[in-house]
Amino acid sequence: MEEYLHRVKKSPLFYGINDNELYTLLKCCAAEQVPYEDGEYIFRMGESVNKVLILLKGRARVIQENFWGHQEMIYHIREGELFGESYSCARTPVLPVSVVTEGPCEALFLNYQRMITFCSLACEFHTRFIHNMLRLVSEHNVKLENKLEHVCRKSTREKLLSYLSEQAISQGGRAFDIPHNRQELAEYLCVDRSAMSNELSKMRTEGILDFQKNHFVLYDRYDGEQREGA
Repeated sequence: MEEYLHRVKKSPLFYGINDNELYTLLKCCAAEQVPYEDGEYIFRMGESVNKVLILLKGRARVIQENFWGHQEMIYHIREGELFGESYSCARTPVLPVSVVTEGPCEALFLNYQRMITFCSLACEFHTRFIHNMLRLVSEHNVKLENKLEHVCRKSTREKLLSYLSEQAISQGGRAFDIPHNRQELAEYLCVDRSAMSNELSKMRTEGILDFQKNHFVLYDRYDGEQREGA
């Protein structure tokens, strides 16, 4: 039970909520823990959603499938992260994406209607819980808007520079780490991985940036000259 609670508390949904309050919330929201194997569908496109997923263990990917069965990865869900809160809140009748596990996973499901409904006690921690969820929904929407800003650029170079610029600004310096490996970055920006790697190498040769794995350094000028102290 302690390990279970430790995993549940990783989710920012429960910030500021102690163990006793957490027990009450989980019971109130009809919490259900479900294990999954690699490659299993947690949600399928076309379903209706009335519950929120918290990934307790493992990793899953959100994918979109077209009429002919071609799949495109949209983003990953990592331990402690949520899925389904926006669709449940919007009462989306048909889910436009699927969620598939990448390796063994443990998922926790919460009934959305119970999450947003106060009981007769109107507990203070339930109010905090709802505030946490609203903040997470807002943060998720901001992330999607940022991604749209990057992927709407015309060329692979423009997409890369838009993303890397945003990372440098948000992290407060020219040197920073990104949360993606090469394949994940290519999928995030909706570009071909080989073309992206070639473009990164060209920009390093031109003195626009430097990188080592997921660590990047941006330089001030685009003319191939590196400024001192970069």
